[in-house]
Amino acid sequence: MTRVVLLGAPPGPIAFPPPGGRPALPAAITLTSLPGAPSAYDRLLAQAAALDPEPTTIARPGDAAAYARPYGRVAESRDVAGDLRALADVAEAAEDNLLILPADSLVHDELIYQITKAKRGALALIVRPERDENAPIEEMVPIEEAVPEIGSQFIEGLPQRTRAGRGRIISVGTAYHAVTRPNAALLGPLHLHQRHLPTLAEAARDLAEMAHLFGPEDDLTELLVLGLVRRGVSVGRRGRRDLFFRRVRSQAEADEAQAEMAGYDEDRARLDNAVKGADGFFTTFFVSTYSRFIARWAARRGLTPNQVTLISIALGLLSAGAFATGTRWGAIAGGVLIYFAFVFDCVDGQVARYARKFGVLGAWLDATFDRFKEYAVFVGLAVGATVSGQFGDGEGVWTLALVALALQSVKHLLDFSFGAANRRKAPVPLPTLDLTVADDRPLREALEERRASRSTGVRGLLRLWTKAGKFRPVHWARKMIVFPIGERFAAIAITAAFFDPRVTFLTLIIWGGVAATYTLTGRLLRSLA
Repeated sequence: MTRVVLLGAPPGPIAFPPPGGRPALPAAITLTSLPGAPSAYDRLLAQAAALDPEPTTIARPGDAAAYARPYGRVAESRDVAGDLRALADVAEAAEDNLLILPADSLVHDELIYQITKAKRGALALIVRPERDENAPIEEMVPIEEAVPEIGSQFIEGLPQRTRAGRGRIISVGTAYHAVTRPNAALLGPLHLHQRHLPTLAEAARDLAEMAHLFGPEDDLTELLVLGLVRRGVSVGRRGRRDLFFRRVRSQAEADEAQAEMAGYDEDRARLDNAVKGADGFFTTFFVSTYSRFIARWAARRGLTPNQVTLISIALGLLSAGAFATGTRWGAIAGGVLIYFAFVFDCVDGQVARYARKFGVLGAWLDATFDRFKEYAVFVGLAVGATVSGQFGDGEGVWTLALVALALQSVKHLLDFSFGAANRRKAPVPLPTLDLTVADDRPLREALEERRASRSTGVRGLLRLWTKAGKFRPVHWARKMIVFPIGERFAAIAITAAFFDPRVTFLTLIIWGGVAATYTLTGRLLRSLA
């Protein structure tokens, strides 16, 4: 279970009281202008209840009644210091992950799901200026070029007071804390793994003691991210991309946001996100372009990922049987069947992610029978070569088949063992900075020194190779050289259909050998670094 905290108490970056009074309560803003329509807060509370049966809302004493519902609890707080201490109490009592959301949020269910299921230990939602959306994001700028400033620019009404680097948030500003070269604004949602909750609680209590230094424009999530970053927690960043998030403070804003939200295709975003983003070249351009639609069709008809896996296994065995006939038409049929066996191998994972049906058995079946299908096809090709009589008794083809099988087995062993070793590796600690220090320059100088130390020797070589990946040809070349399963199945299908089994096995051995050499070299260098 994920604990959920809804921040119903001002201040916040869009909570400035209008002339003549305070802003309308989110609890009173309806999702349509019709009488009796559910409020924006009711919608958010229902979304929160899907994760936590007793979500906590922090509100001012005079507003607590507006947030009271039959389920959930309201924690009353008189000021920012009280808000921070209430958050610290929840964090200390939580035994699972924690999601923090502003109570004035209008957000897609899919975006909440993606934030809470991200692998990052800490993740915050940000927005960047439109001009920067597709630009490469540098992790640092030279210190001599950095100009300390508290961001005064606004993005969609939110103050641009966050410095986002490559993959994570580097610095956050407040009325007291300066941020160097801000380039983003925090939108509000913050998700934390339970291992970071003690750090959050400690930072929140320390920030509560400094509450007199903050201004009405300082948002609670900004303060929390500030505390986490300065305590060395790597807070990942996520943009909205194809999903909707907005904070509303009036009925007019809610109506406008609903109209904008209706323009988003949440189901299509969910479907697109069911496709792994790190797939190889062949999978990306020759399978995933349409396999996602097969996955949606299968999910809507109640097919489970395991059932799709069985279809993939059956197609793989039929492919091996077709290759074993030793005929040209058998080879062509085998090539077509192994291609669709791979397509359904992709579809089973996409069904799992789209329908959110995950299981240990499915993961085990997928990993195990990928190898089973591949090796069954090796046997089918060798049997076909023997049956055809083109290669004498076929002994030479069987030798090639065994070499290809052994090479692929060793490569899989290297992959799994290196992955297991990396999971045991302790993360490299990030620099820290006391919350009482107003300027973030010492933190950025420490990050600059850390980056400089990683730019020499083996680390420098690896860093250059990583940075080269921003060029698309290099990116796809690196994907293909490791000979992932998509490229292997494509190589088998094409060479077997147009040539003969010897060509297929020689392709697997030569390309597999290059892949094993490249992979082993990279693993050794990373281990040394």
